[in-house]
Amino acid sequence: MTRGVRKVGVEEELWVVDPASRRAVPRAPQVLRLADDDVERELFRHQVEIHSDPSTDLDDVGRDLRAARSGAGRAAEGAGLAVVASAVAVLASEVDVVSDDDRYRDMVARYGDVARSAGTCGMHVHVDVDSDEEGVAVIDRIAPWLPVVLAVSTNSPFADGGDTSYASWRSEQWSRWPSAGPTDPFGDVAGYRAASRALVRSGAARDDAMLYFDARLAASYPTVEIRVADVATDLDDSLLVASLVRALVHTAAAGALPVVPWRSELLRAARWRAARHGLAGDLLHPARPDAEPVGAADVLSDVVDAVRDALDLAGDTDRVAEGVARVLRGTGATRQRAALERTGDLAGVVDDLVARTRDSWKEP
Repeated sequence: MTRGVRKVGVEEELWVVDPASRRAVPRAPQVLRLADDDVERELFRHQVEIHSDPSTDLDDVGRDLRAARSGAGRAAEGAGLAVVASAVAVLASEVDVVSDDDRYRDMVARYGDVARSAGTCGMHVHVDVDSDEEGVAVIDRIAPWLPVVLAVSTNSPFADGGDTSYASWRSEQWSRWPSAGPTDPFGDVAGYRAASRALVRSGAARDDAMLYFDARLAASYPTVEIRVADVATDLDDSLLVASLVRALVHTAAAGALPVVPWRSELLRAARWRAARHGLAGDLLHPARPDAEPVGAADVLSDVVDAVRDALDLAGDTDRVAEGVARVLRGTGATRQRAALERTGDLAGVVDDLVARTRDSWKEP
């Protein structure tokens, strides 16, 4: 029997920013008091999290994200603040305060500055799978394809008041966690569970929720969770990433994604190249483990070709064609750099992010 269209759910993390200082501020509790239950706390008090409901229709996912951003944005404005969809704070936070949660406090106590520097904002995409067995097979197959998803999503060139020279500084910061990043093939569910138990036993992860693999079995849902993407300022970019991720998962589950024996060292190299330049430089081709850099446009074209049947099935072909053309002209990182050139300073970049985030939750 042919598998139908898979449901997708998206989680986004957002900064809480003081529009006057343009800095992230630890005032998320004020936002949460004014917001509905769809807005949740994160590790630090200068962040909030929102999500969509799972749906086969990405237009529904987009409407959910728009409504959730609106709820968070209006609540922030009610407190004299703003929410910003950018993967790293452009200017240094006034102070990093851990949220009032014993688990979060223990994470900081265990992992020190690794945890204290983990205040980044990502986009996590959940795609439903029929079983854990199917999920692990998907995770093993899509590993070399995920750096391309990162390259598409790059949206964090500036951090703490400086230019990082990266398109995604979030990816570099996030990789400091000892359980984060690409994984070797697990082989089966038993292999996945054994590796997970060993990481927790070693102390590299406090618990299963801290298994920060680029792709993992979700703890609370029957999904594969893809965690490589920067949060997008523009919702069209969010939906492009969700479309590509769903197509990769569906194609991998059908056994139609080329299986290439990548070493984990090269997976990290592929991820680094994607974080360094986004789509403005060469990438490592996921179907060619020779590590020869290839032009980003050619790689992205080949990825779309590899998942075209899944895109057609889900009705995402036109969305992805338009989105690919758009991000090849410039990702979120490119737009942040354009804002710096236009305004002359990083305060202007924050102002642009505040305005574009607000525009993203207005009705089209």
